[in-house]
Amino acid sequence: MIRVLVADDQALVRGALATMLDLEPDITVVAQVGSGDDVLPAARRSAPDVVLLDVHMPGKDGLAAAKELHAELPDCKILICTTFGRPGYLVRAMAAGASGFIVKDAPPEQLVDAVRRVYNGLRVVDPVLAAESLATGPNPLTVREREVLGAVADGSTVAKVAKALHLTEGTVRNHLSSAIGKTGARTRGEAYRISEERGWL
Repeated sequence: MIRVLVADDQALVRGALATMLDLEPDITVVAQVGSGDDVLPAARRSAPDVVLLDVHMPGKDGLAAAKELHAELPDCKILICTTFGRPGYLVRAMAAGASGFIVKDAPPEQLVDAVRRVYNGLRVVDPVLAAESLATGPNPLTVREREVLGAVADGSTVAKVAKALHLTEGTVRNHLSSAIGKTGARTRGEAYRISEERGWL
């Protein structure tokens, strides 16, 4: 019997996924959580073989939860199941220790097959997303560039971002300029949007 923990912030989706998986004769859902902060504690309690993780959740996001889970319970397999099929998320998920990455609009039988395959030690990646990831290439942004772009997303001024990140205004401008150049954007807002769409932030 494959023991599965389902982590998704939308109760309806979480419940539907759990019900669908529980219908399989060789799969049982042992826990459900709606926050990234609850993933590791629930996994410690319920000892799942596979954790089905969404990317966007309150608290820790799914990628941070995956990294934490992989570090503490390395034998537990991680399958990312998300609406956000972005190449950058795929790369970051695999780096965090995930064994698979599929999108929620995949047919139900594909999700069930993915659970079985990661349980058996195989990697599962949505083929369209894998092709996009190869075409897009690796994340070109440095950690600091991602941090600065994220900080200006709400329209904050350079001065405000510099103060918040303990940087000089010149340094913030340099990071923004570099990020704009690397994304091929014209403005910092466009650079943020492109980076977000590609899963680089």
